[in-house]
Amino acid sequence: MGLDEDSLEYHRIDPPGKIEISTTKPTNTQRDLSLAYSPGVAAPCNEIAADPEQAYTYTTKGNMVGVVSNGSAVLGLGDIGAQASKPVMEGKGVLFKRFADIDVFDIELDQEDPDDIVTSVAAMEPTFGGINLEDIKAPECFEIETRLREEMDVPVFHDDQHGTAIISGAALLNAAEVAGKSLGDLDIVFSGAGASAIATARFYVSLGADPDNITMCDSSGIITEDRAAEGDVNEFKREFASEGGGGELADAMAGADVFVGLSVGGIVSEEMVRSMASDPIIFAMANPDPEIRYEAAKGAREDTVIMATGRSDYPNQVNNVLGFPFIFRGALDVRATEINEEMKVAAAEALADLAKQDVPDAVVKAYGDQPLQFGPEYIIPKPLDPRVLFEVAPAVAEAAVESGVARDDLDSEQYAERLEARLGKSREMMRVVLNKAKSDPKRLVLAEGDDPKMIRAAYQIVEEGIAEPVLVGDKRSIWEQSADLGLDFEPEIVDPIDDELSPYADRLYELRKRKGVTRREAEGMVHDGNYLASVMVEMGDADAMLTGLTNHYPTALRPPLSVVGTADDSEYAAGVYMLTFKNRVVFVADATVNQAPDEDVLEEVARHTADLARQFNVDPRVAMLSYSDFGTVDNEGTHKPREAARRLREDPEVDFPVDGEMQADTAVVEEMLTEDYPFSNLDGPANVLVFPNLEAGNIAYKLLQRLGGAEAIGPMLVGMDKPVHVLQRGDEVKDIVNLAGVAVVDAQSNGE
Repeated sequence: MGLDEDSLEYHRIDPPGKIEISTTKPTNTQRDLSLAYSPGVAAPCNEIAADPEQAYTYTTKGNMVGVVSNGSAVLGLGDIGAQASKPVMEGKGVLFKRFADIDVFDIELDQEDPDDIVTSVAAMEPTFGGINLEDIKAPECFEIETRLREEMDVPVFHDDQHGTAIISGAALLNAAEVAGKSLGDLDIVFSGAGASAIATARFYVSLGADPDNITMCDSSGIITEDRAAEGDVNEFKREFASEGGGGELADAMAGADVFVGLSVGGIVSEEMVRSMASDPIIFAMANPDPEIRYEAAKGAREDTVIMATGRSDYPNQVNNVLGFPFIFRGALDVRATEINEEMKVAAAEALADLAKQDVPDAVVKAYGDQPLQFGPEYIIPKPLDPRVLFEVAPAVAEAAVESGVARDDLDSEQYAERLEARLGKSREMMRVVLNKAKSDPKRLVLAEGDDPKMIRAAYQIVEEGIAEPVLVGDKRSIWEQSADLGLDFEPEIVDPIDDELSPYADRLYELRKRKGVTRREAEGMVHDGNYLASVMVEMGDADAMLTGLTNHYPTALRPPLSVVGTADDSEYAAGVYMLTFKNRVVFVADATVNQAPDEDVLEEVARHTADLARQFNVDPRVAMLSYSDFGTVDNEGTHKPREAARRLREDPEVDFPVDGEMQADTAVVEEMLTEDYPFSNLDGPANVLVFPNLEAGNIAYKLLQRLGGAEAIGPMLVGMDKPVHVLQRGDEVKDIVNLAGVAVVDAQSNGE
């Protein structure tokens, strides 16, 4: 099937459309329903009647945006009417929710008169925390937005005007930098003089462009003062009327630094591109076909052509989804009364700055594993980059506060944590650990330091203040890769080939001489990054260690186990995953180390995992799992977790609830636990699950991750004498940074 057929099927599948309403509070009991509706709902109604501002406390208003259209100017389709525009508006709701966790009602108005639209929308102010106007034709859209901004006390934003302006404005800031040109000196030509073009030209002026250097063309050619005087253009186009005798688009482009296309496809030739100034900037944003094809524009000349389009199959896509979800997120979170120019500029500058940062692996993979590094082919972030939320929303919120349109103040640190929570429990939990790590950074040795992922992770670790990384690897290679990656930092490096390693060889020999290792063998072993890093940690030259990125887990684990060993009060190490769900966190042990643990191992693993849970500010409730509930099956297999649980319950030093053996559903379903087994020591669902063997633990965590929608953080190695953590082969940079935070907190806890 083609795209059209696929899209029809996508929208047709039951339930039809793309959005639904879901509940956010329990509705399982009669009491729940009496709270949600009658008679309990009267209480918040009375509070809001007494103080309308309480609507933000007791309803969804503060996170609710109305997407409003009459379908008079739908992108690529034109005036198709209100009803036909509904799939577009539903799609807008999808993007709001997906990227910024904002709830949406789409409102399609069968009205053409601006007065009617203004009246209808303004009357809905009690429902919404903000209004996104969409696909309303010019010039009516200018009047509608202006009047609604004056009449309503919530943010009103016409995305067709301002969205493209903001995103392309961010691209222009970076394009000018890449081209080595000053924004104020740029000669800018517009093709198209509709709502989007006029708003974009205005916004470029806000960013620093000289309005006298802007030439705007419509289908009749250059908009001139003479044409304006003759009444040939409307009042909005007059704003950018040029002096002189006019001409065609080709005349305007001769010698220009920037071309901005918001018109129709195929109207720009290679010859017109060649007529532009050196290193031209071409934003050909007509959809679906740009004013000139990417390949044609790039191939038209020998110097650098910095090109952006509205298409996802070319570099530098100007996609409004980079703007409106996050702009509204920031505006809603400080209860701004409007989205003003300062907030728009802040959004553009935040996007421009983000494009200069190292790009996460997940984003690179999402776009075909093509290198993404600041330069002509990457001047704006990709729409699927999750960091946009954390850069744009705070910038917008801060600008709202500073410009005096915010009704709530902003605590930057708390706000960052709120945004983390919106993207999932795992990010919220990791924020706890990373904040702890930042409070007292430690020396962290990265065994595979010349791997590009390790280098990028080290850079981020330094930037975020998590740790003081030490890279083990070839110095020249690390320096060259850092330069190639555009990473401006000077990491500490220990070169296992060129550096003096005799003290480490001496120590390794001392530790392993009665394990069959000769002095000469020890000298050779310290040239292995894993052994070298392990000895550094053991000797105290580093506080913690990460390894495993390029080796199988058992291979990577062997050196630190043999050199660092387990803690004085421990006999066994174990691998733990933290699985996060929407409103729940579960620690799974052991999933990586002990194949067939006996009761001694299970007992120790439970203690270590409970301690780990506390590092994440989680009060542990430990369940020893089996296929039996409290003796329903009695054999050697069920005896082990039962005995481990008994020992832990009877140990006066154990300060967490623990019980078992029990089945997995008994452990995590509160009703089953409390109703069927009221004698259990657990006063709530377990959040630490100790599995009877490695196979069960490994299978369970992967099923929960892949089918249960859990996000997995780990494996985190517990029970070691010094903080050592083993990555999974192929982990991404964010995984390395997260595990680095865990390692630092481990070191803090150990008094390193």
